[in-house]
Amino acid sequence: MATDVHRPVSPTSSTGSPGSPVSAAVHVEGLTRSFDGRTVIDALDLDIAPGEFVALLGRSGCGKSTLLRILAGLDRDIEGTALVPRRRAVAFQAPRLMPWKKVWRNVLLGLPGRPERSVAVRALDEVGLDHRVDAWPRTLSGGEAQRASLARALVREPDLLLLDEPFGALDALTRIKAQRLVGELWQRRGCAVLLVTHDVEEAVLLADRVLVMDGGRIAHEQRIDLDRPREITDPRFAALRTGLLERLGVHTAAEAA
Repeated sequence: MATDVHRPVSPTSSTGSPGSPVSAAVHVEGLTRSFDGRTVIDALDLDIAPGEFVALLGRSGCGKSTLLRILAGLDRDIEGTALVPRRRAVAFQAPRLMPWKKVWRNVLLGLPGRPERSVAVRALDEVGLDHRVDAWPRTLSGGEAQRASLARALVREPDLLLLDEPFGALDALTRIKAQRLVGELWQRRGCAVLLVTHDVEEAVLLADRVLVMDGGRIAHEQRIDLDRPREITDPRFAALRTGLLERLGVHTAAEAA
């Protein structure tokens, strides 16, 4: 059964072995990745349940994006086990749209076969971009380009959605709208999500569970047991945010600002 659900992202991984956690959307065990003798990910263990929204925090250079690239299948030079769904998609901070292709063609980019335009239109409609189907990427605003990138991920019907700082380049208002959209899409789709972010407030706002990465491992785990939709003015929200900031080495209101 595991062979049908999961795929190893490196030759050292395996599927269908005795005791394999087939109920997990992601199973990482003893994962190690080094660059020129420097260990960036060090015997890391991680499980993500189907439909779970996990946010990953950590200082720059701690290995967050490296882990995401491994789970996306973009980096296979690893040791250890990393099992992920066959159907997965990734969206980066930069939308990475091809300027010579209209928006709808960008959405279908990389899909096998010859998918029809209507497939892209449905995905663009889901992210509120159906009015820009035939637009050229250079005419899109930053928020529109990011939504097109999300549509390109969603059209793959992923069981795992990987988001690497997808809102980092957006202005504050557009960022809030994009966060709300991702939350709605996740609840509608029911896929597992791993969000890499530097924004503690964003992590608490969106995630079921927040992980703090340090020293190439998961150093802290925080469950977010708050009702949705969440309010940043809720004292419990503020307490969770403060605790995570302290875990990241931010100890005063002045530093947090």
